[in-house]
Amino acid sequence: MQRIAIIGNAGGGKSVLARKLGELLNCPVYPFDDLQWQPGWILTPAEEIQATHSEWISQPEWIIDGWGSWEILKARFEAADTIIFVDLPLAVHYWWAAKRQIKAGLKINSGWPPAGCKALPVTGRLFRLMWKIHSETRPQLIDLIDQYAEGTRLIHLQSPRGMRSFVGNMNKLPTEN
Repeated sequence: MQRIAIIGNAGGGKSVLARKLGELLNCPVYPFDDLQWQPGWILTPAEEIQATHSEWISQPEWIIDGWGSWEILKARFEAADTIIFVDLPLAVHYWWAAKRQIKAGLKINSGWPPAGCKALPVTGRLFRLMWKIHSETRPQLIDLIDQYAEGTRLIHLQSPRGMRSFVGNMNKLPTEN
């Protein structure tokens, strides 16, 4: 695993998983939210997103977590040797997102929201987006992931226990010298 795309609904632990894998594999981690959002939740211009994302996926090793446009996802999945789909029950996504929002509001959380953005003002929008991703976008995402099934390692994480087991097994891999 050298080029890993991590995708799934909000609040599912994609960024935490990316950081853990980055440490275990000694691989650069690129959180897509940090590219996509400028301070004050201003969307980064599409040309800048495309250029930076293209630079990321041209590298020999990377872990990218998060979304982007369908074109961005297609390019990332095409370049990836591993796609990790974090597909927990919606209630888990909501619970973890609620905890993250509260921690971010109390300034306990590190790593989210993106620099210069406040978590609490977007909470309602986030939860509506999570419902839309689960009910409308998830089937499209599954179809897209299926297009890359041949020649790409697909890892479908469907429970918190499965995520812990996956990371635990990664911890057991021998390290290169």
